[in-house]
Amino acid sequence: MTLDEQDRAQARRGRPPGTTARAVEVIAIRLFAEQGFDATTVEEIAAEAGISRRTFFRYFESKSAVLWYQFDGEVDRLREAFAQVPDDVPLMDAIRQVVVAANVYLAQDAPQLRARMHLLGTAPGAQASAGPHYDAWERTVSEFAGRRLAEPADALYPLAIGRATLAVCRAAFDRWVVTADSDLSEYLDLALRALGRGFAPGAQ
Repeated sequence: MTLDEQDRAQARRGRPPGTTARAVEVIAIRLFAEQGFDATTVEEIAAEAGISRRTFFRYFESKSAVLWYQFDGEVDRLREAFAQVPDDVPLMDAIRQVVVAANVYLAQDAPQLRARMHLLGTAPGAQASAGPHYDAWERTVSEFAGRRLAEPADALYPLAIGRATLAVCRAAFDRWVVTADSDLSEYLDLALRALGRGFAPGAQ
């Protein structure tokens, strides 16, 4: 039986029509928040979503990959947006504008985003898998900086810009998760403006 035939058979057994990776992600994050990341199994997520365990792994390669789904999508959005930045926009202004624009969320999505970011910062399984995801985000910024500076992405300045940008964005996310008192984009904008000015007095 082919995968398409298996999916049709699963649908006949009651798989909800239109199930998507995003729908599975929402269910998984709710279960993680309620039960804990480590205590929640793939089988429980699949059952709640009305899909098979096998279908879950067609969407996500692991349980922790669910938490990185939106983050990895942001990397793609950053890459596309950097390609469209006019050459006359200063480098650090361009990075700030692109990163902030990629992190604008609807108000109703904020609680789920906050829950996901909390899990990424506290669940050992998610933290253990962070390296490749952060590297891809950082590399996207370094590649843009490298093009602007006419240097390889792994040269000193492009690499430093990529890593510093990731660091201040993580700080902005961490504070936003804790305080829950403002829009995420405001935290990112403030942090990236400060970075662009070298954290000089009055950089905020």
